[in-house]
Amino acid sequence: MLKNNRKTKAARFQCPVEGDEFDTLADLQAHYMPRHARGLKTISVEKLVCPYDSLKFDTLEALKIHVTEKHPQATGVIEPAFEPEETFIKDVGLNHCIEPSAVDVKNGRIVRIRPLHLDETGYTKEELAPSMWKFEVENRTFETPMKTMPPYLTHGYKKRVYSPNRVKYPLKRVDWDPDGERNPQNRGRSKFKRISWDEATTIIANELRRVKEKYGPYAVLCIGEEGHHESKTVHAASGCHKRLLSKFGGYTREVRNADSWEGWYWGAKHVWGDMAMGMPTPSPTFSDILKYTEMIVWSGDWETTTGGAHGRFCSQTMWWFTEMGIKQIFVTPDLNYSAGVHADKWIPILPNTDAALQLAVIYIWITEGTYDRDYVATHVVGFDKFSDYVMGKEDGVPKTPVWASLKCGVPTWTIKALARAWASKATSMAMEGGNFMRGPYGHETARLAAIQLGMQGLGKPGVNKIGMQFPRPSVMINIAAAQRAINFDPTPQQIPRTQVQHAILDGSCSSWGSTSFVMPVKDQFVKYAYPIAKAYGGTEIHMIWSEKPCNTACWNNGFNFIKAVRSPKIECFITNHQWLENDCLFADIILPVTTKFEETDIGCPRPSQAGLRPILSYQRQAIQPIGESRSDYDIICEIARKLGIYEAVTEGKTVEEWIKYGYETSGVKELISWEKFKERGFYIPPVAVDWKEATSGQIKFYRDPVNNPLSTPSGKLEFYSERLAENFPDDKERGPMPKWVAGGSGWTHDESREGERARKYPLVIVSNHPRWRHHVQCDDIPWLREIPTCKVKGYDGYLYEPVWINPADAASRGIRHGDIVKVYNDRGIVLGGAYVTERIKPGAVSQDHGARVDLITDGIDRGGSNNLISPKGPMSQNCWGQATTGFLVEVEKVNPREMREWKKKYPEAFARDYDPNSGLKYSAWVE
Repeated sequence: MLKNNRKTKAARFQCPVEGDEFDTLADLQAHYMPRHARGLKTISVEKLVCPYDSLKFDTLEALKIHVTEKHPQATGVIEPAFEPEETFIKDVGLNHCIEPSAVDVKNGRIVRIRPLHLDETGYTKEELAPSMWKFEVENRTFETPMKTMPPYLTHGYKKRVYSPNRVKYPLKRVDWDPDGERNPQNRGRSKFKRISWDEATTIIANELRRVKEKYGPYAVLCIGEEGHHESKTVHAASGCHKRLLSKFGGYTREVRNADSWEGWYWGAKHVWGDMAMGMPTPSPTFSDILKYTEMIVWSGDWETTTGGAHGRFCSQTMWWFTEMGIKQIFVTPDLNYSAGVHADKWIPILPNTDAALQLAVIYIWITEGTYDRDYVATHVVGFDKFSDYVMGKEDGVPKTPVWASLKCGVPTWTIKALARAWASKATSMAMEGGNFMRGPYGHETARLAAIQLGMQGLGKPGVNKIGMQFPRPSVMINIAAAQRAINFDPTPQQIPRTQVQHAILDGSCSSWGSTSFVMPVKDQFVKYAYPIAKAYGGTEIHMIWSEKPCNTACWNNGFNFIKAVRSPKIECFITNHQWLENDCLFADIILPVTTKFEETDIGCPRPSQAGLRPILSYQRQAIQPIGESRSDYDIICEIARKLGIYEAVTEGKTVEEWIKYGYETSGVKELISWEKFKERGFYIPPVAVDWKEATSGQIKFYRDPVNNPLSTPSGKLEFYSERLAENFPDDKERGPMPKWVAGGSGWTHDESREGERARKYPLVIVSNHPRWRHHVQCDDIPWLREIPTCKVKGYDGYLYEPVWINPADAASRGIRHGDIVKVYNDRGIVLGGAYVTERIKPGAVSQDHGARVDLITDGIDRGGSNNLISPKGPMSQNCWGQATTGFLVEVEKVNPREMREWKKKYPEAFARDYDPNSGLKYSAWVE
C-alpha cells in the first residue's frame, strides 16, 4: 500500500485548559508546556507527539483522529492544501500499457500524476535491486532509475479526466428515432439529448436483434482494434464489443492497418522478410549501440513519440547517444523536436522525396566503391539488377546527386557529404514513420532504407535499424488471459480500416492482403473482398459500433468517411467514448466511458512497450466514475443481459476474479503472492541472469547467413523480389525492386511538385504525429494549449492548429505570424494558425495530424484536422495502406470578410459553446 509522507500542519488548535487558539501544534506546545508541565520537550519531524498524553503518531491525520476521540475539547482544522492524500498506481498509456505512474488523490479528486518512485510502496532498494540493470561503456555507467518514466502527456492527464468535454451520460441524437425517422443526413449536424442507461442499452440490444434478423450478423461493423485509446486490460477499450458480438453470432471486422509504419509493412518486408511490423527484430541492444555505432541517420522524432506511445526512456537514450559522441543526422522537412535538441546536422528535405536522396546516396557508394562488397556478395540477392537501375542502365537515368537534388531540394554537396560520412562510419538508421513512409509510395523509402543498411552490412556491430530492446527479464509477463477485448479476430467478413468509407459508399471493396499489421508477408498476395459471398453470410453493413471513434481525424480522407456515415445504408451508429469529439459527433447513440482512474484493473506493458522494465501492477480504483460513465466491459455486460448472453460474455467471472486470473496466468504467481501483490501494488521480475548475452540486432545473420537465414524465400536480403515480380508483374508503383516513383506519374497519386496538380496546390504538407497530444487524444488539456507550438490564437479568440510555414512562402502569400489560414486542396479545407518559422523547408508546410474535428460546413473544418483532406486512395496500386502525409495543398490567409461570410452563412457552427482553454465543450453538442 502506498504511504503518503507529505508534511502537513493544522490551521487552528485549541488549548484544552484555557481554550486559547493557536495556529500550529508547536505554538500550542510552547504555550502548554510551561503552564501545564506534562514532561513534553520536543516534537519530531518524523513523529507527531500529542501534547495531552505524549503519545506519538506517524501522521497529522492520525494525531487529529486521536485528539478528536480522546480529547474532544481540542479542535484541529487541516488547511486544504495540506489535507491528507492517497496514492494509487496507474499506467496512463494512451495507446497501450506503459510504465505506471503515481496518482495522488485528495477528497476524491486527482491532484497530480507523477512518476512512481519504486521504493515508496513498501519495497526496499535491496528488494528492487535484482530488477534493476546497468552496463558500462568506456568507463561510463548507464542504468535504470529508481522511478518510472511515463510519457510526458501523462502528467497533464488529470485535466483530460475533468475536461468540460467529458461525456457524463448516455446520449441520443435528437432527430434519430429507432422506431421512426432516422435522418442519417444530419449526423454531425444535429445535437444530442440525455437518456437513461436503460433506454440506451435497450435501444442497442433491439437494434442488434433487428439488424441480425433482417440482414445477418455480418451487417454490424465493429470499429476498434488497438491504437488510440487508454491502456486497459479487463476493461479493455477497442474490442469489448467484439466479444459481445462474437457470442451473438458474429460481425464484420474493421482491420487495423500498419498506420504508423506503413512503409516497413508494405515495403521492407519484401527485402528482409517477416520481422515484427516490417522492422528488423530483434533490435540492437543499447549497450551495443553505444559501443559500436558512430553515426545515426534519423527521420523520426523520438522526443515526440515519447509523449504518449512510449515512456520518456526514448528521450533518455538520445541523450546517451550524445554523451557517447555518436553523431546524429536528421533528414526531415521540419526541424522537429528531436532534431532541435539532438541534431549534429539537419538536412532539410522536401516531403515525400526521401527515395530520391536515398538513391543518390547509393549511387555515390556504387561509383566510389564504398559499400561492403563482401557482405553484398554473401548476404544479398538481386544486387546487380538494382545496381543497373541506380546507374541508369535500365531506364537511361543515372540517379546522381544532381538528379536527386532537383527532386528532393537537398544540395548536391550535402548528398555527397552524407553518402561519404555514412560509408566511413558505422552507421545505424532510425527511420521511423511520419513523413518518411506514411505518404504516397512510402513503401519505396522503406525498401531503400533496408537496402542502404544491407549495402553497409546489416547486423554488423553499429549497423542496424535502431529500435528498443531492453534487458530481458527472468519472466516474460503475459496478462492476455485477463483481456476482455478481442483485438485480432479472424472473422469471415472484414474491411480494411483504410477502405471503410469506400465499402459503404461503393457497396464493395477489395484489397491484396487483409492489411492487418500482424499478418505475414504472404498475406499480401491473397485477395480479400467485401462483402463475402452470400452463401457464407456476406452482406453490406447497416450498423456501426465504434469503441475507437477517431477515423475522421487519424486515417485517410476523413471528409469521405463523414459522407459515408451519413449514408442511409447506415441505420444505426453507436460510439463508446469518454469525450464528445471526432466520430462521436456523427453517432446516433453515445455511451459514456470511464477513464482508467475510475476502474480497478491489472496492467503490464507488452515487451515492445515495456519501457525500462515490465511492471505488473494492481491498479485500484482511484476516483468515482464521472457522471454515469461505465467501462467498456461493464457496458457490454449490461447489453449482454438484455440479449440473454451474459454468462457467455462474462464466463461466470467478476471483474476482480478476472484480475486475479490475469495475475495467476501472468507467470509471476510463484514469485509473489496475490496478497502481497495487491498490498505493494506492483511487481517487477528480476533481470535474467544472462541478459548481457542477448542477441543484438541481426548479428547472427551477419556472421553466418547460411545457418541464420532471414524469412525471405532466399534466406537473404532481397534487393530484387521474385515474389513481387511473380504476383504483381504489371505493378509500376511497387515493382520487384524499389524505384523513384514520381507522385505526378498519373497512376494512383498526383501528389508531387512534379505533377500537374502542383500548379494549383504547390505546397507539400507534413502531417506528423503531434507533439502536444497523442493522435486525437489530449487536444483539450489547458496546460498544453498555452504552448505557442500547440495552438495559435486567432483574432477571433479561437485557438487554431499551428501551420508551420517558411518565411519565404509566407511572404509570397501575404501571411504573417498568427494569421488565420486555410490549408486546402480539391478534397476540402482545414483552418489553422500561421506559425512562420525557419524550422520548415520552403515548399513545405507542417500541421500535426489528429486535431479535434470542428466542422463549419461540409468540406470546411475549423479544428485543423488535416487527415480530412488526405488522399482517398491507397499508398499505391496494390497496397491499401494510408497515405496521410506528403500530399499537395495550398495555404492562404483567411481575411476577415471571408470569415464574416462563413459566420453569416453557418451561424450555428460559430455559436457552439467553446472555451479556448479546452476547445469545444460538451454543452456545444447537447441540448
